Amino acid sequence: MVKKGLERIYLILIFLFLYLPIAVLIVLSFNDSKSRVMWGGFTFKWYRELLESSMIMEAFQTTIVITLAASTLATLLGTMAAIGIHAMKKRNRTLMLGATNIPLLNADIVTGISMMLIFVRFTSLGLHTVLIAHITFNIPYVILNVLPKLNQTSASAYEAALDLGAKPLYAFFKIVWPQIVPGVLSGFLMSVTMSLDDFSITYFTKGAGVNTLSTMIYTELRKGIMPQMYALSTILFLIAFALLLLINFRSSRAAKQAEQTSY
Repeated sequence: MVKKGLERIYLILIFLFLYLPIAVLIVLSFNDSKSRVMWGGFTFKWYRELLESSMIMEAFQTTIVITLAASTLATLLGTMAAIGIHAMKKRNRTLMLGATNIPLLNADIVTGISMMLIFVRFTSLGLHTVLIAHITFNIPYVILNVLPKLNQTSASAYEAALDLGAKPLYAFFKIVWPQIVPGVLSGFLMSVTMSLDDFSITYFTKGAGVNTLSTMIYTELRKGIMPQMYALSTILFLIAFALLLLINFRSSRAAKQAEQTSY
């Protein structure tokens, strides 16, 4: 009993450490006072001012465009790369996996500076360089999410479909694709998460006039954090939470359907 009680207390402390700052941020987004220690009453003022601020909305729009475009392209390229790595021999696969892990272990500031030097040498910095940089550092996350699913697939089913006269592309989408979709979706969501809050790489690869939420917040820190940012962070958290619930609901529903069909 004592051991179970200590485990529960430990678990509660961990969750408080993780989610209490988010709860404080949400409360501050409804605080009528700019003070972070005094409650000035309940209000939606900061949400209204958020929608009226052209600077914040422009940075938000740029962030969303970069995040969705980079995540989509990185998911496509990463999935194709994972299929290619999966088809390699063991030695070559090991080498490619090692090369894939290097960007994950490398410091963001090193990646950002190195990309900046390359871009400055061949082109001017701007929105396109930020997009290329985000695609580049997102691809390894997609590869490492798709590869385990590919390892779980059976090559015999795909080969049997080819023997029966199916085209390679048709056989892939009918046999392999349904089995690796969870890995592809996980890679896409991880890419969205990494792109949404990236600062170091974006800061070094963006040009003049290009601002994302992270770089805008860094610039505005000298003046103090605007309460509108609490409202924006709350909206982003609720969107991410809703997507997570939707994905978990679909996963549990698919698992139940698979269980019913197996009987």
